[in-house]
Amino acid sequence: MLIRALLLPLTVLLCVQPAWAQDEDSDVLIINGCRLEPGSQCPKANLREQDLSGLDLRRINLSGADLTGANLRHSNLDLANLEQAQLHAANLTRASLQQANLRAADLSQSNLQAINAWGMFAQTANFNGANLHGANLDFARISAAKMQGVNLQAANLEMTYLNKADLANANLSDAYMLEVKLGGANLANSNLTGTLTRFGSFQDANMQGCIACPKGWD
Repeated sequence: MLIRALLLPLTVLLCVQPAWAQDEDSDVLIINGCRLEPGSQCPKANLREQDLSGLDLRRINLSGADLTGANLRHSNLDLANLEQAQLHAANLTRASLQQANLRAADLSQSNLQAINAWGMFAQTANFNGANLHGANLDFARISAAKMQGVNLQAANLEMTYLNKADLANANLSDAYMLEVKLGGANLANSNLTGTLTRFGSFQDANMQGCIACPKGWD
């Protein structure tokens, strides 16, 4: 009886699988069954609060994955599928998200400083309270996104589609907004001081309380 009591904890310990591992043949990091390498298929993976900084994750499928609080600094997520992924409070500073799919993803309160997101698809995504200072969002599709209180100071928004986006209380100061598309957007109480908005479209945008919004569109 005593032997069985001593062996039981050992048996339980041996049955527990580690959350992360290293592929000995390829040095690929594996977390909760997800191989973190280009082109991997990891839909709905649990990568919550994991350190994924500096990884090459091009074309990876992380649709519906939980990346809440994850560290993705300097990671390459070009062409990645992050549709409906949970990225609340994640750190993506200087990550590359060129032509990545973030449709309906939750990026609220995330740090997206200086990301390169040229041509990113993020329609209806949640960016509320996110920090996008100095981000490159040229030609990105972010229509109907939730962006209340977002920091877009000094961001590149050339030909960015922000139609019907909710940018209430957003900081857009010193942003480069050449030919930006903001038709039907909510710019209430936002700050556009020092922005370049030449050839931008603001048709039917709500500019109540907006600082330095272009004239003639109301």
